[in-house]
Amino acid sequence: MRYVLLVLLALLLGFAAWLAFAPAPIDPVAWTPPANPGLTGPYAANEALKGATLASIVPGHGPEDVAQGPDGLLYTGLEDGSIVRLKADGSTPPELVAHTGGRPLGMEFAADGALIVADGQRGLLRVAPGGEVTVLAVKADGKPIAFADDLAIAADGTVYFSDASTRGPDNFMLDAWEGRPNGRLLAYDPRTGETRVVLDGLRFANGVALSADGSFVLVNETFAYRVARVWLSGPKAGTHDVFIDALPGFPDNISADEKGRFWIALVQPRDAQADAMAERPLLRRMLFNLFSLTGFPEQGSPYGWAIGVGADGDVFANLQDPSGRVTSVTSVNLFGDTLVLGSIAMDAIATIPAP
Repeated sequence: MRYVLLVLLALLLGFAAWLAFAPAPIDPVAWTPPANPGLTGPYAANEALKGATLASIVPGHGPEDVAQGPDGLLYTGLEDGSIVRLKADGSTPPELVAHTGGRPLGMEFAADGALIVADGQRGLLRVAPGGEVTVLAVKADGKPIAFADDLAIAADGTVYFSDASTRGPDNFMLDAWEGRPNGRLLAYDPRTGETRVVLDGLRFANGVALSADGSFVLVNETFAYRVARVWLSGPKAGTHDVFIDALPGFPDNISADEKGRFWIALVQPRDAQADAMAERPLLRRMLFNLFSLTGFPEQGSPYGWAIGVGADGDVFANLQDPSGRVTSVTSVNLFGDTLVLGSIAMDAIATIPAP
């Protein structure tokens, strides 16, 4: 019996050593996440999103972002690469506008009526009113744009957009396991056709929005639970800081409204176990190797969440759906007096009167 126990112990130690030192596609580092406020204070639990109206995009799936066109219709990009338009009330079937050949994510209409699209697979694109697709940018600072994610267009036509991760859309979750900042905020100048790096070293650069006066641009850092700010003009021009920190969920897209406020989609609440492992890179590596054998666990339960933040960074709106009818919210846009929500996990666009 003693011999059997020794053999079992040796096997367990050998397996643990394999988990710790076997080749893996990640090289984890320790980092300290901000405190999680949870469902408290301005983030207190509620059911404000449960009454949202759903406008079906079937047979499509995953309307990640939504833009309102000059025709008043809603435009969105789907998982299969399609861009469709439909009425906010869902009274008409979605109409195909274009197909990017990639994965259209963030989008916004330019002054000339063209739809500018951050495509996760193809880079920054321009979709003409007739549906013709043109590639605007695939590189910045000599490096490929691996995961164009969201964008905002300045008054002078400059397109600020995020390059979420150097790993691209198929392997971006490796960034979460690793803890390294691989995202960038970029700027495309339509007058010169050049794309420059505005800010790098971001933990999954995601949503992008401009202040009402154009003095700063915001970019969400999904895996750091915060929103970074880059000053574009004024005495702080060229510097960056944190606009809002310690969010209770993973921020996805962000948009600005006509009142100078911002709307942030929280695609999922934070995970206490993931936070607890942030300062334990060896443990993350071992678990990654283990799950590579057994299968990775599901990423949380369905939950819908969006917040409104003033220009001062204070939260003024908090809309949740714990039932998961509205879930995995990836974008929030205010059109008139209606909030329009996109989701990578739904077959519909959600609308609800603005609070």
